[in-house]
Amino acid sequence: MRSETPEDVDAYVAGFPSEIRELLGEIRRTIRQAAPEAAETIKYGMPTFTLNGNLVHFAAFKKHIGFYPPPGGPEELKHEIAAYEGPKGCLQFPLDRPIPLDLIREIVKFRAARSRERSLARADGRRQS
Repeated sequence: MRSETPEDVDAYVAGFPSEIRELLGEIRRTIRQAAPEAAETIKYGMPTFTLNGNLVHFAAFKKHIGFYPPPGGPEELKHEIAAYEGPKGCLQFPLDRPIPLDLIREIVKFRAARSRERSLARADGRRQS
């Protein structure tokens, strides 16, 4: 839907019609609540949250919102995730259905916890050297 790379997440969201802006805002707030220490940026032309590396990306398309968590999610959510699986590990949330904010929240919490664990493990490794 977009041709130029936005400078920040606000600019990305502002480039869409109001109903899409509202959905993107809900997703953004959900991610912030689930991982308040994560930072926002634009990567690959999409809003991205980072926490010791990429946490999640999301983007609006003509018929869906794409949500890009890195591979490997919580086992207990596999059934829920399967309903939205798209190509190459992304999740696709159709615009004509409610956005599964609870699922997004749980994926982000899981990813943030894993990110913190990896960061602590790296810090411990450096202290022992």
